[in-house]
Amino acid sequence: MNAEIIAVGSELLLGQIANTNAQYISARFAESGINVYYHTVIGDNKNRLLKTLETAESRSDLIVITGGLGPTKDDLTKETAAAHIGCSLSYDEKSLEAIEQYYIQVGKPMTDNNKKQALVLEGSHVLFNFYGMAPGMVARKQGITYVLLPGPPREMRPMVANQLLPYLNTNNSSRLIYSKVMRFFGIGEAELESRIEDILDQQTNPTVAPLAEDGEVTLRITSSSDDEETGRKLVNDMIHKLEQRVGEFCYGYDAHNLLYKTSELLTEKGLTIASAESLTAGLFSSELASIPGASQYLSGSLTVYNNNIKEQVLDVPGDLLTQYGAVSRACAENMAIKVQERFSSDIGISFTGVAGPGDDNGIAEGTVWIGVSYKETVSSFMVTLKGDRNFKRIRAVKHGMYALIQLLEQNKGPFVSENK
Repeated sequence: MNAEIIAVGSELLLGQIANTNAQYISARFAESGINVYYHTVIGDNKNRLLKTLETAESRSDLIVITGGLGPTKDDLTKETAAAHIGCSLSYDEKSLEAIEQYYIQVGKPMTDNNKKQALVLEGSHVLFNFYGMAPGMVARKQGITYVLLPGPPREMRPMVANQLLPYLNTNNSSRLIYSKVMRFFGIGEAELESRIEDILDQQTNPTVAPLAEDGEVTLRITSSSDDEETGRKLVNDMIHKLEQRVGEFCYGYDAHNLLYKTSELLTEKGLTIASAESLTAGLFSSELASIPGASQYLSGSLTVYNNNIKEQVLDVPGDLLTQYGAVSRACAENMAIKVQERFSSDIGISFTGVAGPGDDNGIAEGTVWIGVSYKETVSSFMVTLKGDRNFKRIRAVKHGMYALIQLLEQNKGPFVSENK
């Protein structure tokens, strides 16, 4: 199926909120082998929606509209779609009952316009809203499938994942979609693509789709087949081919991103870690703490942003700071050793650098030192990062996690190691 996503809402055009719905739907459709060729954003305007629908029908056979299903007068999606495809609206009794029960439970009177949210296209397949009021719906006419979804992401996302995709997969194709994601770090999108350019040019089934985000690159490999075994083999054969080209940069697969991979390795090996963070100001430990069960391996963290605190809290020698500076190999390694000792952890990791804007005491903006104290050695490496302050902090944390993965999984990494 060739899909088009239409997001309705003047707040999107005004920049008040981002169109994350289209991003989410496109990602989920790609996993299911549904091609998304167009995104459109329009305001709450009937005439513009009608024109957009006419254009979409000329080039797509699956049209997904998000937003405009609410109770107010500017929520015009259902009424406009019904008039356009020539069907009436009727109440979905299950949704109407759920709306009425909600107001009974909260002890508030239900206004008449709230009933509007239970209206659906006559004869459509209803997608019940378990996290809100307005249901979604799927209607077909003259070979085109129309999908209407609520705008709030917390309502739309589970509806797509749990109801829409199973319905589309069941009703639109006997082909099975199988997909895996390869995750890369330490190589840019442009270099990765250049190394596998011939594969990308010749791809048919399976397809290979690159995506770059926050310094990482992924390749999604997707097959379409009559049975799962064939689809799995097509994907695995392609992964083997890609590993031969760029396997040294591949650190994980599917949902195992840098954060989950680091957490997984620490848990599997029964290791604890503590962080001393200057540049990152607690971001590394905050990321680890977002994973359930982090207390098993996260001993603690110290944010030591200026030199006085590095001395007073972490006991970094003042003469070391004077001689080498805070952004140096010596400081990073000492911070890693001291935080490991302070929390009696198996590993100590440190981050120190210049976030900018501008250089600091002769140290170039974007210079970052990362230290790791593990077993009988202390290790460190330097990276130079670009982007705004926050992006540098995010990238520094990812470099730290990638280094830990290399160290713990393969006993290697971008380190210069020394005995303590």
